[in-house]
Amino acid sequence: MRILEVREHTFPISSPIRNAVVDFSQMTLSLAAVVTDEVRDGRPLVGFGFNSNGRYGQGSLMRERFVPRLTGADPEALLDVTGQIDPHRAWDVMMTNEKPGGHGERSVAVGVLDMALWDLRAKLEERPLYDLIAERHGSGTADRRVFVYAAGGYYHPGKGDAGLQEELRSYLDRGYTVVKMKIGGAPLVEDRRRIEAALSVLGPGQRLMVDANGRFDAQEATAYLDALEEYDLHWYEEPTDPLDYDGLRQVAERRTTVPLATGENLFSHLDALNLARYGGLDPAKDYLQFDCALSYGLVEYLRTLDALAPLGWAPERFIPHGGHQMSLNIAAGLGLGGNESYPDLFQPFGGFPDGVAVEDGFVTMPELPGIGFEGKSDLAQVCAELAS
Repeated sequence: MRILEVREHTFPISSPIRNAVVDFSQMTLSLAAVVTDEVRDGRPLVGFGFNSNGRYGQGSLMRERFVPRLTGADPEALLDVTGQIDPHRAWDVMMTNEKPGGHGERSVAVGVLDMALWDLRAKLEERPLYDLIAERHGSGTADRRVFVYAAGGYYHPGKGDAGLQEELRSYLDRGYTVVKMKIGGAPLVEDRRRIEAALSVLGPGQRLMVDANGRFDAQEATAYLDALEEYDLHWYEEPTDPLDYDGLRQVAERRTTVPLATGENLFSHLDALNLARYGGLDPAKDYLQFDCALSYGLVEYLRTLDALAPLGWAPERFIPHGGHQMSLNIAAGLGLGGNESYPDLFQPFGGFPDGVAVEDGFVTMPELPGIGFEGKSDLAQVCAELAS
């Protein structure tokens, strides 16, 4: 088989929301389609991939460097011994002549294409990606029941405490048991009021997460921590800059109860290894949120898991950022601790296939070929338009 063409389109996923660092009024996303000469049901077989919110579309990088390497390679260099596309070999081709380090935005561009290649490979085998991942890289059997939490609670113009409570109630009413809100974009006294408003709508067995999006230095982060430990929180996310390992260590040493979560803005297995070595995190308490769509894809994610396992990090302590179906498949295939979800934001790219409901905080993966994008009608339409 051969890759005939790779198409990319940049889509707006703008919203009037903001976190402590970024507003989403100009946010974009890249959708890629890898078109092959393999024909199924009278149509070329196509794999799709896109990047998570928070990093902009990467069309120029894909068009200038990574797509030409894929389409210009000897077709045999991209295939395994069965004659089918091998995402690992394709990853090596894409990263030809790229220096180590400096991961930046290229990790997002490669992550998009890696996602499309894994979607393609699972479609070639006519089975769900999570099943393929479990067989090749997991225990052999996927766990189709995956924990998900609802991410939201952004700062929104004109939306006060009552609006925040209404939003979180809507997630709880849809079956989520853990919800997340933003902090750090307002004074501490105001954020405490918002947190208490959010906690007031939770019932038995329901939990709240808070996310500072790397806004604080160590002193500010520990000041917030002292306040947050008065509450029974599921976790305190990204209290410091993603690369401030010493600052994070200071927060970790100061805390007594609240778990910490971070990692969504680290883009390689070596960055993840440095976080585990120097960030002061506890593999028995804390969580890691690396997002394959932003960090070179599943190929690199597997390296990250392998690098951190000797330091005591089990798969269930990994709960990826991004709220997309690729991470859901990885979570099911590798037995991760769950996945982020955006019930209302960044559509049509967030969410689950049609008919998949949240029950007691979990979803059950459908048996769809590939990642399952075609099972989500609004996303399937966008993908079909790019592929046609």
